Amino acid sequence: MTIVVGHLATPEGQEALSSAVSEARERNIPLVVVTNGKRPEDECRAEADELVSRLAGDVDVRVEHGTGDLAEDLIRIATSTGAELIVIGLRKRSPVGKLILGAGAQRILVEAPCPVLAVKV
Repeated sequence: MTIVVGHLATPEGQEALSSAVSEARERNIPLVVVTNGKRPEDECRAEADELVSRLAGDVDVRVEHGTGDLAEDLIRIATSTGAELIVIGLRKRSPVGKLILGAGAQRILVEAPCPVLAVKV
């Protein structure tokens, strides 16, 4: 059992990571952080090293490098790790935007093999 979260350098990504750390600590289960695979590998590796050292005292953390399709990565990794929860971040939207959830978030909510916690900034 794990908690899976995507790591993005956005306010909603940081809020999702913070909530995922809290959930993992509270449930006493490992956290799997999925990095953005669209960046160069050396940047991803440096990001992973920084995340592991920053979070190591709080929770058992592992970093997985994504392929660039965050929704696909989160669903795949949640399935392969037997995740108990996926945590995603959402941003505020305009009144019209509220009618249409982002395609990635919608896909995660529909296809996830476990419950999804959506946090907003």
